[in-house]
Amino acid sequence: MEKGMTIYDELKARGLLAQLTDEKEIAELINAGKATFYIGFDPTADSLHVGHFMALLLMKRLQEAGNKPVALVGGGTGMIGDPSGRTDMRNMMTVETIDHNCECFKKQMSRFIEFGEGKAMMVNNADWLRDLNYIEFIRDIGAHFSVNEMLRARCYEQRMEKGLSFLEFNYMIMQAYDFYNLYKTYGCNMQFGGDDQWSNMLAGTELIRKKLQKDAYAMTITLLLNSEGKKMGKTQKGAVWLDPDKTTPYEFYQYWRNIGDADVLKCLRMMTFLPLEQIDEMDKWEGAQLNEAKKILAWELTTLVHGEDEAKKAEAGAQALFSAAGAGSMENVPQAVLEEEDFDENGTVDILTILVKSGLNASRSDARRAVQQGGVTVAGEKVMDFRVTYDKAALKEGLLVRRGKKNYKQVRCD
Repeated sequence: MEKGMTIYDELKARGLLAQLTDEKEIAELINAGKATFYIGFDPTADSLHVGHFMALLLMKRLQEAGNKPVALVGGGTGMIGDPSGRTDMRNMMTVETIDHNCECFKKQMSRFIEFGEGKAMMVNNADWLRDLNYIEFIRDIGAHFSVNEMLRARCYEQRMEKGLSFLEFNYMIMQAYDFYNLYKTYGCNMQFGGDDQWSNMLAGTELIRKKLQKDAYAMTITLLLNSEGKKMGKTQKGAVWLDPDKTTPYEFYQYWRNIGDADVLKCLRMMTFLPLEQIDEMDKWEGAQLNEAKKILAWELTTLVHGEDEAKKAEAGAQALFSAAGAGSMENVPQAVLEEEDFDENGTVDILTILVKSGLNASRSDARRAVQQGGVTVAGEKVMDFRVTYDKAALKEGLLVRRGKKNYKQVRCD
């Protein structure tokens, strides 16, 4: 926590709060370390991504201030899929896939949040949603929801254009029931989420107040996390994952190293634990100094997610690639190893296969375009012919392959 600043004031100063209800009660609870709060994570993949990362850091900040986090994984709501901000319906997942993803989430969350008796909890809404009696649920909970108000909710806005299914229409009620159940069972008195969740979150707050009357009013408060994390972490190849097998520590480091000038200070405030005074000084930085700020950001976030050793390797790899004339050891540059099956009967492999197998391009057609547009170099020389091939001898020591200005792989064969 910042010296001479309450945790609530720090969250505001770091730009983490967008909208909230009951500001006075929220500030008093979290400043006193008496908030039991939850953030929900729908298990749509087997890894958390950068969009979740901001929420995890918020949980970490609040836990360090004495508050109790509840990490809610959506083993139940994940069977429906959140329609918020979508123009199409999510793919349906099997129960086995959802449960596997939930287990993966807990392992990753444990790096940021301290779980245990009297500390953080992880709960799964499958425990109360999957076995609901539909008639009883609709009579008990559905009676408190106005269809007219639900249809005006922002979370349904885009889906209404193409057709909102009844399945998805239930999502708001399910999420509201989560907060109600967490409040009754665990004394959870606060919820956090991105601004696309605002309608769903307000529904949960109102459900508690309607069901439990005035006694619950002061303790059911909703707080909104700024949605910058939803916008971050997207590349041309997809999401930036926290799982090192999906996004390597080097790729993670490079993502933050290459972030736009306009976003670097915002990210430093919202996502690092550097003192605000130090970050405020960087407001004066321009030109080359902003590149130094990006290095600081990349180092801090890679250390948080992957540890200091991996951050050092990622930093060394970047220095080797981008120093003058590529001086420096290639040891920490991300590598891709070609298998025997990647070579033809003549013992050669074409540039398109190299680009796809190394992960620099998603498909052969994508790789072909990159070559034809002059965006590929091998060992420092631009490749203009997509039919060019390389033999095993050339690949034994490794070839540095670049797509675009900042995507590199050291490609070799055993």
